[in-house]
Amino acid sequence: MREARVLESGTYVGGSRESITDLLGDLVGNSAALVRDELALARCEVSDKITGLRPGILLVAVGAVISLGSLLTLSAAAVIALAPAIGWPASALVIGLALGLVSMTVILIGVNKIRRLNLAPAQTIETLIEDKEWLKQLT
Repeated sequence: MREARVLESGTYVGGSRESITDLLGDLVGNSAALVRDELALARCEVSDKITGLRPGILLVAVGAVISLGSLLTLSAAAVIALAPAIGWPASALVIGLALGLVSMTVILIGVNKIRRLNLAPAQTIETLIEDKEWLKQLT
């Protein structure tokens, strides 16, 4: 194969030159590979963020278990202890509301911890914006 040269006038001489069709085919192939890589990055990023959800979900689950256990045992004992003073129905209502507030507080703390996480794949979004700008410059 001969060596390609460009003359001072800008004329291309010798060598082999890829056709526009070949170049466009390469561009399409490379763009598809870029999109695949971006999707793989997004998957990894979302997976990492979901892993960050575990502490909040664990708190919600613990709050639910505590609320059930306490509702079944402590409420019965407290209702029995309070019943002579205010009566059985009022005693059951007061104890049920108190334990419900405690369990809801624990659950809300867990839910707030989950909400603070931003699950959007920020790095992927940033690179997609950069890729978009790069493609605009090419056209």
